[in-house]
Amino acid sequence: MYISVKAEYALSAIFDLATQPPGEPVRIADIAKRQNIPQKFLELILSSLKQGGFVESRRGAEGGYLLSRAADSIMVGEVIRFVDGGKAREKRKTGSPFAEMWARVDDAVSSVVDQTSFGDLRRNWQERQSKYIPNWDI
Repeated sequence: MYISVKAEYALSAIFDLATQPPGEPVRIADIAKRQNIPQKFLELILSSLKQGGFVESRRGAEGGYLLSRAADSIMVGEVIRFVDGGKAREKRKTGSPFAEMWARVDDAVSSVVDQTSFGDLRRNWQERQSKYIPNWDI
């Protein structure tokens, strides 16, 4: 499965929104800073994700972006396919001795991303972060 930089940034932006309190818009500049995404590129990506129904925007001083659906209902695979379109499945030679193996690899990757929601990612990330306890002993 081919995943472009644009798709990786889109995944990071949606993940960032999934980790924020529900219903509270997040400024583009804040997402860009936390996720290390160029702000101008992020503006284009969020605009596209809005058209795809993944995020919504609110105008005004307290405006920004937020998820348009619950994080548990947005699957990683659907975002990748939306952003990368037909490029999501990399073209491979059909006459190659590796063709069947690569097809199985692509199917396995698709299976994982199609069964992983941003809610799952958020919970796993928060669990891993809570296990880290800094040791300040010198």
